[in-house]
Amino acid sequence: MSSLAVILVLFAAVCHASWNVVAHGVSRIGLPFLWWGAVASTVLWIGVIPFTGGLGTDDLGAFALGVGVSGALHVGYMLVLQKGYAVGQLSTVYATARGTGPTISVVVAVLLLGERPSPIALLGVAAILAGVVAIGLADRSGSSGRLPGVRRSRRIDPSIVFGLLTGVAIATYTIWDAHAVRTWGLSPVAFMVGCTLIEIPVYTVALGKRRRELGAVFRKHWSRLIAFGVLSPLSYILVLVAITMAPVALVAPMREISVILVSLFGVFVLREARPGWRIAASLVVVAGVALLAL
Repeated sequence: MSSLAVILVLFAAVCHASWNVVAHGVSRIGLPFLWWGAVASTVLWIGVIPFTGGLGTDDLGAFALGVGVSGALHVGYMLVLQKGYAVGQLSTVYATARGTGPTISVVVAVLLLGERPSPIALLGVAAILAGVVAIGLADRSGSSGRLPGVRRSRRIDPSIVFGLLTGVAIATYTIWDAHAVRTWGLSPVAFMVGCTLIEIPVYTVALGKRRRELGAVFRKHWSRLIAFGVLSPLSYILVLVAITMAPVALVAPMREISVILVSLFGVFVLREARPGWRIAASLVVVAGVALLAL
């Protein structure tokens, strides 16, 4: 993996962790924030398209298919992620989601692509699963980290459930987006803007009567919306560029270094329970994705 690709992926991880922290802070707003996020992302990045290779292809049908499918997958991802943040703990949802994505990618590669992971890669999968379970145990064991109204005796932790669902969404859109960008030569910036543009009417329909909340949300959270509009697309644009330079099997796991950044935020800013346990478990997840990248 080239040095440039590594730098791009690591920078993408920082951007991704940053916008997830922003999203967590307003998770209970839900759809109105997502609507404004899609609008901000589109407006802030659409002017960059002419300077980054345009659409990247003359095949408008291929471009429409690529962004259409990806846009729908990203909407599902955002909705599940926001729901997870609303009912669960930041580090648990995030680490579970980001650990599940590359694990599913390995399974898909084995079952559908005929790939045979090395013993080291399988060890990485095991490490990721162990880290995910450990973070889940931290939430169930620490009473100070529980959310109001969430009973300690609950058998299934919602943070884990929505984290896993988010991981499935991540694996799905990553595989599709890599295929679209590579096969049809689509420009990463135009591809990302196309996806956010598609999200706007979808969120508009889903809003329903909550459209009346849009004005208040913008006035109160405009700074978060700008940060989201810059960082969320940028994090994935960098990943898409890296995918054109290096194998998905290397890029997808390496971007999960953002797990440890979010876990540190959860420990030092949100004061989530059992900080030592969370940090250690997050490092296990990071070690696992590192093994997958070997």
